[in-house]
Amino acid sequence: MAKIVNITDKLEMDGNPFLVIKDESLEVNADAATMLKLMGKYGEMQEAEGTPKDILDLYDLMFPKESQKKIEKLKLSFKDLTVLVEEAQKLITGEEDETEGE
Repeated sequence: MAKIVNITDKLEMDGNPFLVIKDESLEVNADAATMLKLMGKYGEMQEAEGTPKDILDLYDLMFPKESQKKIEKLKLSFKDLTVLVEEAQKLITGEEDETEGE
């Protein structure tokens, strides 16, 4: 009989994390496929200056449509949108400071 190993207890399957701005909770896509795409795109951006299109590409990757609608209602400046994308990237890659905002 083939060996079967159940690894369910080793996985973090709690769903996507959230960022909070004012009273809005914004879901951030943190699945493996998004992470790999993010790493590929982020690697390209490290080699050259990030453009507004790069920021928009990352934004589309990281935020589901429902979160994007909430973000649009916040009417953020481009600078603030860039901060949002950077913080989402840190959250996905595990670079966030967990004491911030608590």
